Amino acid sequence: MNTKRKLITKTDPMSPISEQYKTIRTNINFSFIDQELRSLMVTSSGPGEGKSTTSANLGVVFAQEGKRVLLVDADMRKPTAHYTFGLNNTFGLTSVLTRQKNLTEVTHSSDVKNLDLLTCGPIPPNPAELLSSKRMEHFFKEVYEEYDMVIFDTPPVLAVTDGQVLANQCQGTILVISSGTTEVDRAMKSKELLDAAKAKLVGVVLNNREMKDSNYYYYYGGNK
Repeated sequence: MNTKRKLITKTDPMSPISEQYKTIRTNINFSFIDQELRSLMVTSSGPGEGKSTTSANLGVVFAQEGKRVLLVDADMRKPTAHYTFGLNNTFGLTSVLTRQKNLTEVTHSSDVKNLDLLTCGPIPPNPAELLSSKRMEHFFKEVYEEYDMVIFDTPPVLAVTDGQVLANQCQGTILVISSGTTEVDRAMKSKELLDAAKAKLVGVVLNNREMKDSNYYYYYGGNK
């Protein structure tokens, strides 16, 4: 999938797909009527289901709503945000968590108003340990001072424990599944793991479902 297709909410904000991302945004907001949503984690059961594309486009639509958003590539196994946004990944989240760089030194401004990016940085040998560290707790406090909302793109929940580690630190979690690809038992197992990690599962995004009479894909987000 090319960059234009990945960031359709930026390149074609009036398209049917972009409207579906806005619907997801609305459903997420309705899930937090009594509190302000500050952190959201996006994961999937396995690779190739669209979690990174979903994370990026949610970052765009929340920024378009007027929120100051930081999109964080927390997939320390297979980071992709730097490719999507055409950024350098020499330093990033891992640099902050290992105290090599300050947050402001490695945060990138995007060409979307209100949206900043934090790439993964060098791939570490111990991702789960970094995400569960005291330094990560400090990271949350720091980003909350600068941003209205932080969105984490995390590895597939069935592949590694990273997502489970981060889930109970975030206020909300979105699970992305791919129509016709994700097996039901894998989706259910992913939900069980997230529940065990005390994640607040806000909803599920059904990705790659073709709409009738259209070449677009249908994305659905709901409180399920």
